[in-house]
Amino acid sequence: MGAEQRETQAIEQFVKRASDLEGSSLVDLIIQATSHSSLFAFSEILAVPSVVELHGTQYSVYIDLLRLFAHGTWRDYKSHAGFLPELVPDQVLKLKQLSILTLAEKNKVLSYYQLMQELDISNVRELEDFLINECINAVQFAAGRDLRPGTLVSLIQTLTNWLSTSDKMLLTIKEMIDQADRMKELDKEHQKEVEEKIELAKKFLQNKQPRIKLGPLEDIDMLYMDEVMSSRELGTHSKRYHISNTLHISWSTNYAHLFTLAQDYTMYFHYMDKEMT
Repeated sequence: MGAEQRETQAIEQFVKRASDLEGSSLVDLIIQATSHSSLFAFSEILAVPSVVELHGTQYSVYIDLLRLFAHGTWRDYKSHAGFLPELVPDQVLKLKQLSILTLAEKNKVLSYYQLMQELDISNVRELEDFLINECINAVQFAAGRDLRPGTLVSLIQTLTNWLSTSDKMLLTIKEMIDQADRMKELDKEHQKEVEEKIELAKKFLQNKQPRIKLGPLEDIDMLYMDEVMSSRELGTHSKRYHISNTLHISWSTNYAHLFTLAQDYTMYFHYMDKEMT
């Protein structure tokens, strides 16, 4: 059985027993409850009608004692010890454990000096032994204390603020997701445009094949030159003529050809710049 289950079971048992008792019989029950190792909440016992009826009787100090364990600390007990029953060792241990819970609610970091002052411990070794043996090992779950009267409104407001902040954060996250989806669609459109422009560039290059001028008689496409040169219809004399024309391309013709190629590629880059813009 887990620690929380043990505490719940102990509360139920004490509430049931308190409902069947009255007067002086409740004193022993309150002492047992405030000494119980698994019990850290006492508001349910305080709400039992027979316990409430102790007000105004000779046992009313035990209601104050029970309320001290529900909301107070060891320092509070030291300040009002003259008006409260003397504590047994198990009650002292329990109240100091509860005091640490209260300190932890208000401070993220607890110094040794602060703890020694609050728990009335004189040296570090004693404090460390208490923390290790009676807090870390003894309290094996996130124990909490009873709410003080009037703190429920503040707690509700804190939770309401937290809920509002969470809603705003969720809205911001949703907006970021929507923005990411829009950017994804824009990227797809851009990729499609780039692919279309690549296809246009391919078609442009296919329509701009370089040409070689083979003498004064004809202008033959370079891609089909081999086919023309090896055509069966050409006789020996004709082949020799074409080979001769091919081998005697003048330097001026070559330069003119290179200049034409440069013009073609310049036109292509201007064309692509216009398409991109």
